[in-house]
Amino acid sequence: MTASKQDGMNYAPQGKPNHVVQPGEFAFAAAALDHGHIHGMSKGLIEAGAALKWVYDRDYAKAESFASKFPGAKAVDSLERILEDPEVRLVAAAAVPSERCALGLRVMDAGKDYFTDKTPFTSLEQLEAARAKVRETGQKYMVYYSERLHVESAVYAGQLIREGAIGRVLQVTGFGPHRLSASSRPDWFFQKDKYGGILCDIGSHQIEQFLFYTGNKDAKVLHSKVANYNHPDYPELEDYGDATLVGENGATQYFRVDWFTPDGLGTWGDGRTFILGTDGYIELRKYIDIARDSAGDHVYLVNKDGERRFDVNGQVGYPFFGELILDCLNRTEHAMTQEHAFKAAELCLKAQEMAVRIS
Repeated sequence: MTASKQDGMNYAPQGKPNHVVQPGEFAFAAAALDHGHIHGMSKGLIEAGAALKWVYDRDYAKAESFASKFPGAKAVDSLERILEDPEVRLVAAAAVPSERCALGLRVMDAGKDYFTDKTPFTSLEQLEAARAKVRETGQKYMVYYSERLHVESAVYAGQLIREGAIGRVLQVTGFGPHRLSASSRPDWFFQKDKYGGILCDIGSHQIEQFLFYTGNKDAKVLHSKVANYNHPDYPELEDYGDATLVGENGATQYFRVDWFTPDGLGTWGDGRTFILGTDGYIELRKYIDIARDSAGDHVYLVNKDGERRFDVNGQVGYPFFGELILDCLNRTEHAMTQEHAFKAAELCLKAQEMAVRIS
């Protein structure tokens, strides 16, 4: 088991190169390396043919270390160097969550598209500022909802649904447990004004998947709750959260997220998604099939044709990254619409805002 498989903060899936552009045709920069997801974001873009040109972080040594892992990338000591470079089309960033919006506004003002780690915002005011800036500049504010975009079983489930394998989707249940590894976390991780709360943060993955799999453009949060059950040393940490939503087409969702992955599990979290349709159902065992298979990306499908299991690890790839590159070049919206990216963010913020604290 690799260290990254144990550590969700630095987990970076390895895909097969599938270039959608010629060498040098699409340059991007990486900035604000506060969260380890920047590794997966950058690798995904590079595997799709993008070239990482610059790396910036307030800690120059961190930028140098990151750049050394990617041939051709160079560390710079100022963000302005990136923003003033006409060759850079996209800035990928994983800043402290509360700082992601402000960085995105600067990037879009510089005429570049922005690709941020989730959660993209920690307040509804930030979301409205980003919406206004997108309208003003015409630039993209894309979000790395990795638990769907960078998981082959989740990608394959979307393909099955589009093909009608389970009919109309009625309900999505998601479980997003994570390993805390408190000693390795930065200080901001435990400060609610900086990470936004558990539903705002890792809950954003779950809500984004619900909108995608059910085909909803909007939904309502029916109820939500959060708790700090077992971490009194970190009073601002929420170690548990759950919520129920209903989409505009009547489909519903329940999800649970938590920081209680036990040490004995062979990966950072036993993420699972259950999708119920009118004609069948799908179960995703994303990262492990406990006590059976340490590899991830197991898809179980039951419908009128019977019971089937698909092992899609290494078989499906991650089309989002190539689609994003082409969207940036062609000003299209095939990878993800801006409306979808912002709606998932809005709903996780609302779920967080209305959550009942139970412990």
